[in-house]
Amino acid sequence: MKKVILAVALAIVGGVILMVIIGISSYNSLVSMDEGVTSSWANVETAYQRRADLIPNLVNTVKGYAEFEQETLTQVIEARSKATSVNIDANNLTPESINKFQSAQDGLSGALSRLLVSIERYPDLKANQNFMALQQELTNTENKISFERNKFNEKVKVYNSSVRKFPTAIIANMTGFEQRGYFKSQEGSDVAPEVNF
Repeated sequence: MKKVILAVALAIVGGVILMVIIGISSYNSLVSMDEGVTSSWANVETAYQRRADLIPNLVNTVKGYAEFEQETLTQVIEARSKATSVNIDANNLTPESINKFQSAQDGLSGALSRLLVSIERYPDLKANQNFMALQQELTNTENKISFERNKFNEKVKVYNSSVRKFPTAIIANMTGFEQRGYFKSQEGSDVAPEVNF
């Protein structure tokens, strides 16, 4: 009888130890993935900040052309101001907060697009070396933003999957790990633009 009690006690202790090891491993895995998401978010913010830093130089270069549309420049400056005023804490990457951030950035993207379209009417400006260099920097920065957003979404996908999978979901719920939001495409980006010549 003593042997049976001892075997049951050892089985219970072994099961508890196994559960503790699984819990610790799951928690540490969640922490690592959470840090990956936070780090990736910082890279996204850095790429957007780089774009915001380029805009004053671009605007100043364009301002040198007196006949250039002042309204377009004002829209770019206002959109930059709005975009840089929206800050999100990396611990609050909910779908709502990311949508708010993305909306402000989309406003700046639209203003920049209008600026670059209106530049087509100024061949001297298009030939200006400073402007060409800034335009190339802006293009490179937009590519970097796209890359960092995709990388962020991949990190969030891995993290969110772990938060939802058993047995990690139990540890996530007990310790406050919640799903994070994704960057999504702009409204209407699934419709190809109409081009008329």
